[in-house]
Amino acid sequence: METRRTTVRDVRRANRASLLTDLFHGGRQSRQQLGDTTALSQASISNLIGEMIEEGLVEEAGLVGSDGGRPRALLRVAPGFGYVVGADVGETHVLVELYDLAMSRLGVASYELGHRDPKPAVARLVEGLHEVVKQTGITPDEVLGYGVGVAGVVDSSGEAVVYAQTTGWDGVPLGAMLRAATDVPVFVENGAKTVGQAEMWFGAGRGARHAVIVLVGTGVGAAVVMDGRNYRGAHSSAGEWGHTTLVYDGERCRCGARGCLEAYIGADRVIRRLAEASGEPADPMLLTRLLAGDHALAPPVAQVVAETVGYLGAGIAGLVNLFSPERIVLGGRTGLALGERFLSDIRAAAARNALRQPYSKTRIEVCQLGPDAVAMGAATLPIARLLADGGLPAAVGAGASSPRPAPRRPIGRTRP
Repeated sequence: METRRTTVRDVRRANRASLLTDLFHGGRQSRQQLGDTTALSQASISNLIGEMIEEGLVEEAGLVGSDGGRPRALLRVAPGFGYVVGADVGETHVLVELYDLAMSRLGVASYELGHRDPKPAVARLVEGLHEVVKQTGITPDEVLGYGVGVAGVVDSSGEAVVYAQTTGWDGVPLGAMLRAATDVPVFVENGAKTVGQAEMWFGAGRGARHAVIVLVGTGVGAAVVMDGRNYRGAHSSAGEWGHTTLVYDGERCRCGARGCLEAYIGADRVIRRLAEASGEPADPMLLTRLLAGDHALAPPVAQVVAETVGYLGAGIAGLVNLFSPERIVLGGRTGLALGERFLSDIRAAAARNALRQPYSKTRIEVCQLGPDAVAMGAATLPIARLLADGGLPAAVGAGASSPRPAPRRPIGRTRP
């Protein structure tokens, strides 16, 4: 196998990536502080930061006092250098959001989906992209990338092909379909993994090197982070937690198998059982409505909730035993509805079903970014590429499955 020699250009790219990543995740810092956190020489930092300031990628943002000397300039990634768009493609809706590089949400568009054909979903995604760009008054060439979070397995080895048995998307070339409709670079990922990245960057996963972020909604999935890196498995399908068997030959799951965890804690199944127990219509907000406030639940409803909490805790125990993470973060609309009121019960159910030693080293927390974190996480996909490239054009031979953003010109304005 032929190996590629590291060039001066490669080293420069890596050093820029180190500085840019540290500034994005660490917040405002002086050049001296960057020297401590990146181990680069002050001469290299000065040169590279000078380049990025000239490009509009980095800007000075205030001063900090020094020990008797001149105040030092604080630096940050310039929020208005470019913009990113993220989308959540659910089974019944599409949500599109636009952010600047400070992750301030500047535009939102939401659409209903009536059926599972991917073509209407693509049409809504393209319409949503145009709408949020129009709302914010920017131009499409100021958008660094468009991240899309979807249910199912995303094969990112080529054109981002989606395999989702539960929605009937069997080999849908979503990446190619979107790229045929827009010149904005497109990034497609499993929705649980986009939530995982958002929570690891900005939410309840911050500071952990080993974590599992679980998404419990109509679908049930997980993002597994090992030593600070997303674990995808050999064929990008790692994290399909909802389709692990909880009960042998149990309830039939939407995927066609029996006894899957999703058949017991997925939103549609939980709502159906709650509707039967309460006599109320089976609408998507039934669980949230029944759990609202501090009132006691009617016994039949309480029984359904207790069983669901038990199933969820047992599923989490399996993650503890398999991965021994520092942290498990519970998200998704159903996960949040249950976690915000019954977190202690979920922990107790997990403790009963997990091995004592790994459970004692694991914290179970609730997501901090809310139920719509899929779109926000999707918007971080082009940012991750920008940071990895140090704001430079794509490296030749990098093997990326999505186009990489070129360095941007200074836009000349920022938004709060």
